[in-house]
Amino acid sequence: MNSLIRPFIHLCCPLDGEPLNLADKTWRCTNGHSFDVAKQGYVNLLPVQNKRSKDPGDSKAMVQARADFLTGGFYQPLADELAATVLRGNPGAVLDAGCGEGYYLRHLLDAAERSDCELEVAALDISKWAVLAAAKQDKRATWMVASNSQIPIAAKSIDALLCVFGFPVSGEFQRVLKPGGRLLMVDPAPDHLSELKQVIYSEVKAKPHQLPISLDDWQLKSEQRVTFSVTLPTQAAIHNLLTMTPHLYRASNEGRARAEALTELTVTVDVWVREFTAR
Repeated sequence: MNSLIRPFIHLCCPLDGEPLNLADKTWRCTNGHSFDVAKQGYVNLLPVQNKRSKDPGDSKAMVQARADFLTGGFYQPLADELAATVLRGNPGAVLDAGCGEGYYLRHLLDAAERSDCELEVAALDISKWAVLAAAKQDKRATWMVASNSQIPIAAKSIDALLCVFGFPVSGEFQRVLKPGGRLLMVDPAPDHLSELKQVIYSEVKAKPHQLPISLDDWQLKSEQRVTFSVTLPTQAAIHNLLTMTPHLYRASNEGRARAEALTELTVTVDVWVREFTAR
């Protein structure tokens, strides 16, 4: 492990909020609650009573599809832009809130190492399958199964919080960020995957442009629109893209069948990379 990139250690017990300490691969608080680090290298800090379903978040199949798709490098220009935006702020402590299988965070950490940036890194996702896949691939971060609704991290301890195609929880994000800390969000812009939508939907409706969080609580510091085209050269790549998006559930059976029948598809990637600070 590169000594410049270290796991983040300021975790809190999800049951009582007390600080957790790591010893012998178990996180413990002073009230006796304990959470073992799994053999793959992650810790589950999502208590049963906080789950809304038995197996919340992305399924094993969705996680595998996303991993296969992103490994193909189709979204690398986005990963490059996000890493550059994060590292321009010289963050000390980084949290990826909704890390998925870790593609964007791994890209960021690789860029940080090339730039000799010193980071403490934590990542969470509500999907056990996503965190398991992420932890298997990279040991540089503290990987957690947890929810953005109750982030098991000490208040005012994070410099840069990433929320990539995720679900922001404004109050919790403000709680864990240091004064002046930055929230970096990646969200779809109007033309994102428009060609795929035209295949799977009989009618594509334009959505009104709106920010993902309220400007009553956050100040927009920078906004970059990242747009590029990628050609998906196989049925498998098209299948993986569809499987990793919400469109898998929104499309009709007929729409999904039309997409699955394609052997090649060129799509537009169109996303906002935005930087906020708390008001």
